[in-house]
Amino acid sequence: MTTHDIPATATASAAAHQPLLHARGIIKRFGKFVALHGVDLQVYPRTVHSVIGPNGAGKTTLFHTLTGTLRASEGSVVFDGRDVTQEADHQRVQHGIARSFQVTSLFMNLSVRENLRLAAQGVHRSGAFDCWHPPSGARAHTDVVDTSMERMGLTRQANLAAGTLSHGQQRRLEVSMALASKPRAVFLDEPTSGMGIDDIDEMKHLIRSLRDDHTVVLIEHNMNIVMDISDTITVMQQGRILVEGKPNDIRNDERVRAAYLGNMITGGRA
Repeated sequence: MTTHDIPATATASAAAHQPLLHARGIIKRFGKFVALHGVDLQVYPRTVHSVIGPNGAGKTTLFHTLTGTLRASEGSVVFDGRDVTQEADHQRVQHGIARSFQVTSLFMNLSVRENLRLAAQGVHRSGAFDCWHPPSGARAHTDVVDTSMERMGLTRQANLAAGTLSHGQQRRLEVSMALASKPRAVFLDEPTSGMGIDDIDEMKHLIRSLRDDHTVVLIEHNMNIVMDISDTITVMQQGRILVEGKPNDIRNDERVRAAYLGNMITGGRA
C-alpha cells in the first residue's frame, strides 16, 4: 500500500497522536544558576496542556525557551516536525507559535482594532513596520481582526483605546492579539491574573473553546481553572518535571500536594 492509498481520516488520526511540540532535555542557565534541569515535554494537537508548580518552579522560563524569548542552553525544541531550537521568537511566530505575557503588553493609545491589526501584520517582518502606506486592503487584515474580536467578545470595543478597557477586557485583547497571528499553538501565561470572578469564568470558557482550532499551552495559578479545562497537566518543581498526567491524577497525587505545601512553608518565589 502506498501513501496515496491511506485514507485521509487515518492520516489525520495518526497526526493527532503525534506531538505538535516536543521539547527534549531543555536546560537553561543564567550564569552559574540553572533554572531548568533537562526538561522533556510533549504537547499534542488541539489540547489544553497546563504547566503548574509553586513559585520558582521554572514555568515562565520554560515558556520563554519554548517560544523563543530565551534561547535554551542545551536541548532541543521541535515544533510541527521542525527544529526551532535556534530560532528567535519572531521566527517561531511565522511557524505557528504565539503567546501572551504575564504582564499585559498592549499599545494603550491605539484602538482595539489597531492593536489586532498590528499583531496580524507583525507575523511577517517585511510589512510589520511599514508606516508609509495606509492600512487598507490586505494590509488591514480585516477578516482576521474581525474574527479575533468576535471570538474574544470585543467587537463592541473595536474603536476604543486599549487603555480605556477594563483589566479583564485588556487580558482578552492580549489573547486575541495572539490569535490574530493565526497560530497552531498559543501559549498563555496566567491569562486570568488580576481578574475579577466574572471575568475569570468568562476567560475560562474562552480558553476551553480555543482547542477547537488551536493547541493551548497554559500557565495558570488558579487550580479550579486548570482542573476544569486541561487535558494534560505538567507539574514542575525546582526546574524539573515532578509529575505529569490527567487532572484527576494530578489532583490526588501526594507529590503535588507536598510540592505546594513545601513551597508555602519555605516562601519560595517565581
